[in-house]
Amino acid sequence: MTDSLLNIQQGIAEGNEHSLAELYRLLSKRLHHFARIITRSQEMAEEIVDNVFVKLWSNRHRIHEVENITVYLYVAVKNRSLNAISQKANELIRAPFDDLDIETGPVVTDPYNQLVTSEMMKRMQQAVENLPARCKMIFKLVREDGLKHREVAEILNISINTVDVQMAIAIKKICTELQLDRSGRNRFTPAAQAKQS
Repeated sequence: MTDSLLNIQQGIAEGNEHSLAELYRLLSKRLHHFARIITRSQEMAEEIVDNVFVKLWSNRHRIHEVENITVYLYVAVKNRSLNAISQKANELIRAPFDDLDIETGPVVTDPYNQLVTSEMMKRMQQAVENLPARCKMIFKLVREDGLKHREVAEILNISINTVDVQMAIAIKKICTELQLDRSGRNRFTPAAQAKQS
């Protein structure tokens, strides 16, 4: 764990609200994203993350027992997210379909954001979305959230070897979908060759 996080953790233990605010600033966005992946609800994700930080603050006298504050927060968010899903599922089981709020996501296309690398970005995002669920979760935690393989293993309660294998699978599948060889260059497809000749 970095020195800055250790200093923040010490500040929280001493009752410094600025330290809590700094920790929130550093990690809340990543934790919101993590919770949203699990719950598929922005509103639920925000509520879960806020509750985790409130609980952390109320138990600050025991924060020195936490070995890795980042892993601790991810595990807390994961557990609360799974509990929230379970609770929501029970509510839905008891609710008649007439009362369900069915919503479709808006399709937003901003032409200015679709320039230059938009096609590659789209293909990359689609390749990640096409990964098996567990593989996708591990890939996002490592590549997007910048967590170490050891931390991801601890958060998801799996072995480091599983994380390594899943990351290798993810990278191979993404490269295959993007038609990249190991050096990162595009393979020449028949269509590409025809354009060059």
